[in-house]
Amino acid sequence: MKSLIQAVVVAAVLAVPAVSFAQSSQQPLTRAEVKAQLIQIEKAGYNPATANDYDYPANIQAAEARVAAQNGGASSYGGVSNGSSDSGSAVQSSFGDNVHSVYMGH
Repeated sequence: MKSLIQAVVVAAVLAVPAVSFAQSSQQPLTRAEVKAQLIQIEKAGYNPATANDYDYPANIQAAEARVAAQNGGASSYGGVSNGSSDSGSAVQSSFGDNVHSVYMGH
Protein backbone atom coordinates (compact mmCIF):
# COMPACT_ATOMS: atom_id res chain seq x y z
CA MET A 1 0.00 0.00 0.00
CA LYS A 2 2.88 2.31 0.79
CA SER A 3 4.42 1.78 -2.66
CA LEU A 4 1.07 2.61 -4.30
CA ILE A 5 0.92 5.95 -2.47
CA GLN A 6 4.51 6.70 -3.44
CA ALA A 7 3.75 5.89 -7.08
CA VAL A 8 0.73 8.20 -7.06
CA VAL A 9 2.76 11.01 -5.48
CA VAL A 10 5.56 10.60 -8.04
CA ALA A 11 3.05 10.57 -10.91
CA ALA A 12 1.39 13.73 -9.57
CA VAL A 13 4.74 15.49 -9.18
CA LEU A 14 5.66 14.61 -12.75
CA ALA A 15 2.24 15.61 -14.14
CA VAL A 16 2.02 19.06 -12.52
CA PRO A 17 4.75 20.71 -14.65
CA ALA A 18 3.18 19.40 -17.85
CA VAL A 19 -0.23 20.85 -16.94
CA SER A 20 1.18 24.18 -15.81
CA PHE A 21 3.27 24.46 -18.99
CA ALA A 22 0.17 23.89 -21.11
CA GLN A 23 -1.63 26.75 -19.37
CA SER A 24 1.12 29.33 -19.88
CA SER A 25 0.92 29.57 -23.67
CA GLN A 26 -0.25 33.22 -23.60
CA GLN A 27 2.71 35.56 -23.21
CA PRO A 28 2.24 39.04 -21.75
CA LEU A 29 2.22 41.97 -24.15
CA THR A 30 5.10 44.40 -24.28
CA ARG A 31 4.62 48.16 -24.01
CA ALA A 32 5.37 48.59 -27.69
CA GLU A 33 2.66 46.06 -28.61
CA VAL A 34 0.09 47.80 -26.37
CA LYS A 35 0.94 51.21 -27.85
CA ALA A 36 0.66 49.79 -31.37
CA GLN A 37 -2.77 48.33 -30.55
CA LEU A 38 -3.96 51.65 -29.10
CA ILE A 39 -2.79 53.55 -32.17
CA GLN A 40 -4.51 51.02 -34.42
CA ILE A 41 -7.81 51.36 -32.51
CA GLU A 42 -7.58 55.16 -32.62
CA LYS A 43 -6.98 55.02 -36.39
CA ALA A 44 -10.09 52.84 -36.66
CA GLY A 45 -12.18 55.68 -35.24
CA TYR A 46 -12.10 55.38 -31.44
CA ASN A 47 -11.19 58.55 -29.55
CA PRO A 48 -10.83 58.04 -25.77
CA ALA A 49 -11.02 61.80 -25.15
CA THR A 50 -14.55 62.04 -26.56
CA ALA A 51 -15.85 58.79 -25.08
CA ASN A 52 -18.81 59.09 -22.73
CA ASP A 53 -20.80 56.71 -20.55
CA TYR A 54 -23.71 56.47 -22.98
CA ASP A 55 -21.95 54.98 -25.97
CA TYR A 56 -18.75 53.65 -24.39
CA PRO A 57 -19.03 49.93 -25.03
CA ALA A 58 -20.54 50.37 -28.48
CA ASN A 59 -17.94 52.76 -29.88
CA ILE A 60 -14.88 50.81 -28.78
CA GLN A 61 -16.43 47.52 -29.89
CA ALA A 62 -17.11 49.03 -33.31
CA ALA A 63 -13.49 50.20 -33.55
CA GLU A 64 -12.24 46.76 -32.48
CA ALA A 65 -14.48 45.15 -35.11
CA ARG A 66 -12.97 47.41 -37.79
CA VAL A 67 -9.46 46.49 -36.62
CA ALA A 68 -10.37 42.79 -36.63
CA ALA A 69 -11.70 43.11 -40.18
CA GLN A 70 -8.44 44.74 -41.27
CA ASN A 71 -6.32 42.10 -39.55
CA GLY A 72 -8.55 39.14 -40.43
CA GLY A 73 -6.01 37.38 -42.63
CA ALA A 74 -3.23 37.62 -40.09
CA SER A 75 -5.00 35.88 -37.23
CA SER A 76 -7.39 33.45 -38.84
CA TYR A 77 -7.20 30.32 -40.92
CA GLY A 78 -9.28 28.73 -43.63
CA GLY A 79 -12.14 30.52 -45.28
CA VAL A 80 -12.28 32.30 -48.59
CA SER A 81 -9.28 34.06 -50.05
CA ASN A 82 -9.54 37.76 -50.88
CA GLY A 83 -8.36 37.35 -54.47
CA SER A 84 -6.14 35.41 -56.79
CA SER A 85 -4.07 35.93 -59.89
CA ASP A 86 -3.07 33.53 -62.64
CA SER A 87 -0.16 34.09 -64.95
CA GLY A 88 1.35 32.21 -67.85
CA SER A 89 0.12 31.23 -71.28
CA ALA A 90 -2.49 28.86 -72.66
CA VAL A 91 -1.60 25.18 -72.94
CA GLN A 92 -0.34 24.24 -76.42
CA SER A 93 -0.28 20.75 -77.87
CA SER A 94 3.23 19.57 -78.70
CA PHE A 95 2.06 17.07 -81.37
CA GLY A 96 0.62 19.47 -83.92
CA ASP A 97 -2.69 19.23 -85.79
CA ASN A 98 -2.00 16.15 -87.96
CA VAL A 99 -1.70 13.66 -85.10
CA HIS A 100 -4.92 11.85 -84.24
CA SER A 101 -5.98 10.10 -81.09
CA VAL A 102 -4.86 6.52 -80.48
CA TYR A 103 -8.52 5.51 -80.44
CA MET A 104 -9.30 7.12 -83.81
CA GLY A 105 -10.92 4.58 -86.17
CA HIS A 106 -11.06 1.67 -83.75
